[in-house]
Amino acid sequence: MILPKGLEAEFWQEFKQFEQERSMSYITTGERIGYERGKEEGQQEQAQTLVLRQLQKRVGELPQQVREQIQGLSLEQLEALGEALLDFSALA
Repeated sequence: MILPKGLEAEFWQEFKQFEQERSMSYITTGERIGYERGKEEGQQEQAQTLVLRQLQKRVGELPQQVREQIQGLSLEQLEALGEALLDFSALA
C-alpha cells in the first residue's frame, strides 16, 4: 500500500514515537540496588513520621529519647508499633 506523502511522514513519525515508548533503558545492578534502597528508606521515613505523629496525638509531646528510639526502629517494627498504638492510651 502506498500512502500519500503527508500521511507517510505522519505514519513514520508515529511509528518512531511508538518504538521509543516501547524501548526500555538498561539499568545496572548498582542502579537497581540504589533505587530499591532509596525506596525502602523513603518508606521507613514515612512510617517514622506517621508513628511519631500518631503517638504525639495520643499521648502529647514526646521526650527526645522516645523520638530517637522510634527513629532507630526497622520498617517492620514501625509497622507493628503503628498497629499497637490502637491498643494503648499512655506512653508507658
